[in-house]
Amino acid sequence: MKRDIKYLRLLSSEFPTEQAACTEIINLEAVLNLPKGTEHFITDIHGENEAFEHVLRNASGVIREKVERIYSSSLSEEEIRELCTLIYYPEDKIRAVRASLHRHGKILAWYRTMLMRLIPVMAACSSKYTRSKVRKALPEEYAYIVEELLHEWIEDNRDKRRYVEAIVDSIISTGRADHFIATICNVIHRLVIDRLHVLGDIYDRGPGAHLIMDKLCNYHSFDIQWGNHDLLWMGAAAGSRACVANVLRLCFRYANLSTLEDGYGVNLLPLTTFAMNTYGDDPCEIFLPRENGYEKLPESQQILLAKMHKAMAIIQFKIEKQVIDRNPEFGMDSRNLLHLIDKEKGVLRLDGREYALRDSHFPTIDPADPYRLSDEEEEVISNLTRSFTSSDRLRRHINCFLTHGSPYLVCNSNLLFHGSMPMNEDGSFREMTIRGKSYSGRRLFDKVDQMVRSAFYTREDSARRQAGRDFIWYLWCGPVAPTFDKDKMTTFERYFVEDKELHKEKSGAYKQLKNRADICEKILREFGVTDLTHAHIINGHIPVKTLQGESPIKAGGRLLMIDGGFSKAYQSETGIAGYTLIYNSQSLKLVQHEPFTSRELAVREGIDIRSETKVLEFEEHRRRVRDTDQGIAMRAQIEDLYHLLEAWRSGAIRR
Repeated sequence: MKRDIKYLRLLSSEFPTEQAACTEIINLEAVLNLPKGTEHFITDIHGENEAFEHVLRNASGVIREKVERIYSSSLSEEEIRELCTLIYYPEDKIRAVRASLHRHGKILAWYRTMLMRLIPVMAACSSKYTRSKVRKALPEEYAYIVEELLHEWIEDNRDKRRYVEAIVDSIISTGRADHFIATICNVIHRLVIDRLHVLGDIYDRGPGAHLIMDKLCNYHSFDIQWGNHDLLWMGAAAGSRACVANVLRLCFRYANLSTLEDGYGVNLLPLTTFAMNTYGDDPCEIFLPRENGYEKLPESQQILLAKMHKAMAIIQFKIEKQVIDRNPEFGMDSRNLLHLIDKEKGVLRLDGREYALRDSHFPTIDPADPYRLSDEEEEVISNLTRSFTSSDRLRRHINCFLTHGSPYLVCNSNLLFHGSMPMNEDGSFREMTIRGKSYSGRRLFDKVDQMVRSAFYTREDSARRQAGRDFIWYLWCGPVAPTFDKDKMTTFERYFVEDKELHKEKSGAYKQLKNRADICEKILREFGVTDLTHAHIINGHIPVKTLQGESPIKAGGRLLMIDGGFSKAYQSETGIAGYTLIYNSQSLKLVQHEPFTSRELAVREGIDIRSETKVLEFEEHRRRVRDTDQGIAMRAQIEDLYHLLEAWRSGAIRR
């Protein structure tokens, strides 16, 4: 009871009068009856910044849907497309229109038409929010005008319409139309999605991960579930040399230098010099960059990248041995293969057999001490690690991951994580030993969170910080890592060994078990989801092979795999360009996207991403805020406020 009184006294400092407490109760009760906000789920973006931004701007078709609902009977398809394009890309569209409408009178008429069409769309997007929440979404300079337009707009009231038209005419006559239209469009973007969920893998493959992170870090409400590729960059930013080596190797493999150099200012000159001096006469054919769906590089640049690629791969294998030796708990000694190379015969001796090597030119591997970094290799990886740890922009982005991210999230009865739940064949949760203790199920995910943060938030020279860095690398390629969950990562074998049997990686039991509803329900309960009426596991990480007829809907709808190939590197395999989920007050919708062309075409010709929408669940009665996690917290707050009123009225605490 003393503890309750102490809490109520603290609460009374925020609500010092009975009137203040009663007003807050009334406000909260009103909010509880508003429709639930729209959640937007996206995963495995892999650096595709233009497609990502377009999906954000069109809200996976939600904006188009609202425009059609308002104007399907009054506007043509061309007019609807023009209005949607304006909402998606207001500044670009206005520039294009100004260039095409040379007469001053025409552009003024266009301004008036578009503003009058935008106001009902903005009103529709704001209808499920309180005035207070809408006000917070408005830029200060236009807050009063926008509020007037929103709350005075009544289409069938002639007087109100004249009032709105007068405001619009004043905006145009004062020369503020361009800026005001852009403001309204940005308000629509802000209101149409209440919360964005990003289920990992923002990095690698495509060239614009840094641009995606710039956008995300300024987004109004979002969370991130860490993906294996994200963790690799987080580890590099924390100073893990093994993660730095893997990040660079992948960038060279996919010819993705823009994120490294333009995004984060990583200095590649020392590596370039070392690679040319060491592998100058080596064609490095197996290390030529893969096609990435973007402009093909000149042959000379491809050859240079191949040499840098090979140099970094060898450095990586040497450094990983150091991490494995420091952490016997990882159980990854079998991943050390350099000492099994016979350079003279050009074979790998493994398990009593000899396997032909595709490349046996290893000038920096000393047979007497194969894992020792040469002086030049040591200098190269030290300089590159400093580049990562000293990049201010990368530090800002990783802070964003730590502030808004975690290995998993439970939100409104949905369990979100990127990779898998490590399991045994019998459906029990697989255990992992971390620093002498065993963890499984939810406790394993919570320990992952703790270990990752220790790589950033413990003392620089502490053993915990080093253990955290090493553990982040394990999350990239370790057998029981929830973000990997395979028996091994066969990077060396795929590069160097001819026999493709050695390339195989065996997935954990979750890959098959996830198709069973009882297993999915067991996992949901493990994470505290007890009401399974609308509960789902939402996963990324594994591209759904749509071309082969695979469905993203698993276990009778309990699990949704929404990695559909957002990255161009995967689209030949999946046949589409990604899935997103939209969860609003009335339905849960799976949206399947076709490849995005370009921003320029979207503006010039009104070309949108073609999408197919499948309604997974539909309710006749809208879900209200009271039915959400936010509603549970608000109801608890209301109960506390009633206790405060009772304490005042009974004299338990004094005002």
